[in-house]
Amino acid sequence: MASLNVGNLGEYLREQRRTAQLSLRQLADAAGVSNPYLSQIERGLRKPSAEVLQQVAKALRISAETLYVRAGILDAERDRDEVETRAVILADPTLTERQKQVLLQIYESFRKENGFEIADGDEGTESGPGVSDGADGSDADPREQTAG
Repeated sequence: MASLNVGNLGEYLREQRRTAQLSLRQLADAAGVSNPYLSQIERGLRKPSAEVLQQVAKALRISAETLYVRAGILDAERDRDEVETRAVILADPTLTERQKQVLLQIYESFRKENGFEIADGDEGTESGPGVSDGADGSDADPREQTAG
């Protein structure tokens, strides 16, 4: 069988469940999965889908991304590089908010083109308060703003 990292995932889930002081049945109910299925995941017999991992993470109040990495769905190193790249772009004081958003959109499109989908979740494009298309009055082409 292919090298699945489900043993490590199962041990981690069991540890998190016990830390949260939940029985197997309680976690299964909270996550919306069957008790036997969750037991098989904990014992390393099943590899759950990303959706199931997300439901379990929500029930345990932990990061779904952590479970994705432990299950081998996400590559921790590659994803850390992506997060660091995004952080550098967002932290650059020489760029306007509009320019940062355009750069992130271009970066995401190149990653998709090369087969690396951006993970759904908190790592998406930063579009919180004050960061929206044109909200800062910079509707002009970003290349025009950098000319000097």
